[in-house]
Amino acid sequence: MAGKQIINKVMEKVCLGSAVTAEVEEGEGMMSKRVTHGYHLVKGKSHHAMEDYLFAEFKQVDNNELGLFAIFDGHMSQEVPNYLRSHLFENILKEPDFWTEAEKAIRRAYRVTDDKILEKSIDLGKGGSTAVTAILINRKKLVVANIGDSRALICRNGEAKQLSIDHEPDKERRDIEGRGGFVSKFPGDVARVDGCLAVARAFGDKSLKDHLSSEPDVVVEKIDDDTEFILLASDGIWHVLSNQEAVDCIKDVKDASLAAKHLVEVALSRNSTDDISVIVVRLQ
Repeated sequence: MAGKQIINKVMEKVCLGSAVTAEVEEGEGMMSKRVTHGYHLVKGKSHHAMEDYLFAEFKQVDNNELGLFAIFDGHMSQEVPNYLRSHLFENILKEPDFWTEAEKAIRRAYRVTDDKILEKSIDLGKGGSTAVTAILINRKKLVVANIGDSRALICRNGEAKQLSIDHEPDKERRDIEGRGGFVSKFPGDVARVDGCLAVARAFGDKSLKDHLSSEPDVVVEKIDDDTEFILLASDGIWHVLSNQEAVDCIKDVKDASLAAKHLVEVALSRNSTDDISVIVVRLQ
């Protein structure tokens, strides 16, 4: 194996490798108390380069053990989701009240990060990205935040429970119009902000920012012994699978990496054409 290939493999293993350089990317990891994670990414059938990026890492902070997981689904951009992968969790964890008021800290960190992306628009370009982040704290608490339509859910006793909220333009039409924008929907297409963007909230998108929100929805979920796994996936999964169908596909696959790969394969078999990213975190 050539030196560059070896470096790329090492970078993928620690979740620093770019999905842009590969048709398929996968990986796995483990933390104490038998919590494992695996991920799988596949480029869609569009003519542009892969725009999905993810982050999946276990981290020790003082006496706390964190699992940090995220999917960033770019649109007209590789730069914005890549920036998010490098900076969003860093910004969240340096908020001084993260440990006491996680929801407020995450909202502030999302806002700070979006402001920085807009400031850097000359370098990062005019595109944007959705985001879904999940922070597992000491295997007892899960904090999920999202903007856009990538999704996070848990499986408990075989049942899917969605923790994120899909931010669709139709659902937020009043807010968009109140900011001076409009929502259009042509036959055969989805609703779009100002005729362009199919999500009502996103990082970046400087030309649309006056009409878009970057305010995340944040949910705190207790993790108990009945919680089997956490699933994060970009909309390439949800175009063709319901929450429960996705859970049913992988609930009996105990290896997290194989579960992520299998879910991607099922979505492809159902003719999903978008970029697809999946993270599975097994808790049992």
